[in-house]
Amino acid sequence: MQSPASSANEGASRFTAYLGPVLFLTGMFFINFLSRIIFAPLLPTIEQDLGIGHGDAGSLFLLVSLGYFTTLLASGFISARILHRRTIILSAVCLSAALFSIASSQGLWGIRLGLFVVGMAAGLYLPSGIASITALVSPRHWGKALAIHELAPNGSFVLAPLLAELLLHWLSWRNVVIALGAATLLSAAAFSRFGKGGDFPGKAPSFAAFKDLLVLSDFWVMILLFTLGLGATMGVYTMLPLYLVAEHGMDRSVANSLIGLSRILSIGMAFVAGWACDRLGAKRTLRAVFILTGLTTLLLGLAPGRWLILVIFVQPLVAVCFFPPAFATLSAIGPPSTRNIAVSLTIPAAFIMGGGCIPLLIGMLGDGGRFPAGMMITGALVLTGALLAGLLRIQGEEKAG
Repeated sequence: MQSPASSANEGASRFTAYLGPVLFLTGMFFINFLSRIIFAPLLPTIEQDLGIGHGDAGSLFLLVSLGYFTTLLASGFISARILHRRTIILSAVCLSAALFSIASSQGLWGIRLGLFVVGMAAGLYLPSGIASITALVSPRHWGKALAIHELAPNGSFVLAPLLAELLLHWLSWRNVVIALGAATLLSAAAFSRFGKGGDFPGKAPSFAAFKDLLVLSDFWVMILLFTLGLGATMGVYTMLPLYLVAEHGMDRSVANSLIGLSRILSIGMAFVAGWACDRLGAKRTLRAVFILTGLTTLLLGLAPGRWLILVIFVQPLVAVCFFPPAFATLSAIGPPSTRNIAVSLTIPAAFIMGGGCIPLLIGMLGDGGRFPAGMMITGALVLTGALLAGLLRIQGEEKAG
């Protein structure tokens, strides 16, 4: 017969004991991610309001990526001084201030500066959010907790275009941004009052550990692969509403609704990719994903009429399959002491190129009347990932790969 103490310990070890704090942090991550991608469905309206070209519109996402890169690298130094909890609150407060600034800016340069700060503020959250969850939750529940946390970006991809379109029926794009800024500020106040976790300092990265990583060829290959993977997901996503409206004459509300609905099924595809990675190996899975994603991205620039709608639904289904095998591979690079640094360096660098330069490229080609070529070039670049994946030397897969 169990004692009351052992029963209490068993109850505390149940995942339901951590569910509330995990969901709270997931909500913080959702607003954080939504603040970065909400400008994609708003882009046709912003472009028309400011009278800017497709290239200038695409460059806005490069600035978000640059800001994100800056503070994601520096977040360890900040959380080491002010604790993870305060870093999460600081991220939300700065994010709301940046959104309010963008909404009040009348010129393009003011909006550019605001978006750079949006990226900086957003970059503060992720390391502290992950650290807070893994400190709150028993290690045997980490998988479930982090899977719930990852619903935030996936849910944002679905809800951003639908929410933007709903609000644009009553509000200007500036007021939509103000509403999101207010929600972000409220989330900071709520987490400050009711949130749990993160009451410990972060650890500043050791630059000595960088040297061990920079000499590994797999590390540089993974930066290129993540660039292509993010280009096929985030890069295409951010420019797709503008592409459908400007190139195919699609009504903005129809375009945003299609894009939002097309992301619903992709939420479950990560589990399919994880199963394939376990069965086939990371290298083979990556090769297959890059081939299918490259071909479907090419078809975004080639497919006519109704076929294009089909491709809009299929492309994200295969594109999101990149991340499980990619993170599995990244986690296997180098000794355990450098694995967190591998993630810290790879993701920001890939965000700049895949999430920033790819939209800029598509937008510049759109200014020259070659919008479809932008999608086709992106697809061709993604196809090269199948060749690059063959260069990886994953332990246990050399013979199979």
